Amino acid sequence: MIVEHLSLVDFRNYAVADVALVPGPNVFVGRNGQGKTNLAEAIAYFATLGSHRVSSDAPMVRDGADAAIVRARLAHGERRVQLELQLNRQGSNRARVNGSAVKTAELPRYAQVVLFAPEDLQIVRGDPSARRRFADQLLVQRAPRMSGVLADYDRVLRQRTALLKSAKARGIRGDALSTLDVWDEKLVSLGTELIEARLGLAADLAAPLADAYTAIAGADHEPRLDWALSVRGGDPEEDAAAPAPDGTATSIGDLFRAALAAKRPAEIDRGLTLVGPHRDDLVLRVRGLPVKGYASHGESWSMALSLRLASAELLRAESQLGDPVLILDDVFAELDTDRRARLGELAGGYEQVIVTAAVEQDVPPGLRARIVRVEGGRIVEESDA
Repeated sequence: MIVEHLSLVDFRNYAVADVALVPGPNVFVGRNGQGKTNLAEAIAYFATLGSHRVSSDAPMVRDGADAAIVRARLAHGERRVQLELQLNRQGSNRARVNGSAVKTAELPRYAQVVLFAPEDLQIVRGDPSARRRFADQLLVQRAPRMSGVLADYDRVLRQRTALLKSAKARGIRGDALSTLDVWDEKLVSLGTELIEARLGLAADLAAPLADAYTAIAGADHEPRLDWALSVRGGDPEEDAAAPAPDGTATSIGDLFRAALAAKRPAEIDRGLTLVGPHRDDLVLRVRGLPVKGYASHGESWSMALSLRLASAELLRAESQLGDPVLILDDVFAELDTDRRARLGELAGGYEQVIVTAAVEQDVPPGLRARIVRVEGGRIVEESDA
């Protein structure tokens, strides 16, 4: 897949912007705060339906505007697809494909992008929500229908939690709260599908993760990933030592129901849903130890970058759209010379790579084929090497 053209209206610090892109490397260069990352963010949104920097869409709408418009022309071989997204400060977003209105959830069917940025250190060092978000965005890219599963699970979770809070406020005991059983079954049905998809994702990422880590770090530190599941009795949100899946034959659905039954008194007491994929954690390890709390700075960077490269390899192997677009947002300045060179060599093998950098010389020479200079929310120069 190739992004041939990007157009922005009232997006971040851009009143209007148009930029042409080419196959192979494209480097956006400019001082910090000029809008380089905003261009990368706009492209990636089509694939992930979210920003890698903020959790809501409103900050992406330019000050004083009610909505931002992002358009991209994509090439899938000889086929061309025009995507358009309207991000509204209030209300639902809108999307079009080749001029026809579609649900925004349809956009990832046409766009596959893998973006790595310094913020990705939070995947390995932050709280479990960052790792769940990484996994769920990749699930949506692999199977766009998972966007609906995630949305439905969140809706049921909110409604069930509201019922628990109401029961707590009214002093209702668990055995008198029969309506909770209905929500339990909905939560189990959707949550089981999500948990099983996440477990499958972790298994599929294992080999490309190991390969990417060795290629980036220059050493095999035995990177591993597995899910710590709340339905197995632990609570990864509160207990970092919660057990990983043990491979028993008991179904996830049965474990889920049993865990909800066991936790019901505590849930009513706290007014929270304490079991489900919203409480799980993706445990990352190198050298047999959790990355969080044990890994060095270099190992943490290598793991975070390897997760993204493994994602790109997974999408590349499965997609009928060609390679995903690989975006490296302000990454090279953070890497030592060896990792910089290794990453440049790996990235050069993708159909299209987009790089942002404050200093052009930080980018390996092999990726400097096309330079786009950005200044104060404007494209000021485009040149080919």
